[in-house]
Amino acid sequence: MNELKERLRADLTDAMRSRDEVRKRTLRMALASITNEAVSGSAHELTDDDVLKVLTREAKKRREAAEAFEAAGRADQAEAERAEGDVLAGYLPAQLSDDELVGLVAAAITETGAAGMPGMGKVMKAVTPQVAGRADGSRVAAEVRRQLGA
Repeated sequence: MNELKERLRADLTDAMRSRDEVRKRTLRMALASITNEAVSGSAHELTDDDVLKVLTREAKKRREAAEAFEAAGRADQAEAERAEGDVLAGYLPAQLSDDELVGLVAAAITETGAAGMPGMGKVMKAVTPQVAGRADGSRVAAEVRRQLGA
């Protein structure tokens, strides 16, 4: 069994013992999503990278749900979603700063020789593996657009 999934299970046990409801609820949801992912594809054990992808997707869902609840005037529900997102963030790699992202995109543009918006696909293809799990795709795309459009 992979290390990250074991850590999630151990932390769930600790959350149950300490009666931390938010952490318990979030970790149960994350483990269920991981199990669903393993079962939905071919019946293989997920690697730590696969588990990270699931956790990243779940964290994004929490962020989007919090924004939707906030827009609908449901601050209490938005706060609950943010709390779950914070729990998940503890298992994800540190996010890239804006300066780091600018540097990676600039290097990819130089490397690919892309010029203008038609080169966006080349740049995204070069940069995406480098930022996997450390920056949201929409944030990367916005930076690529900004640098290519200038």
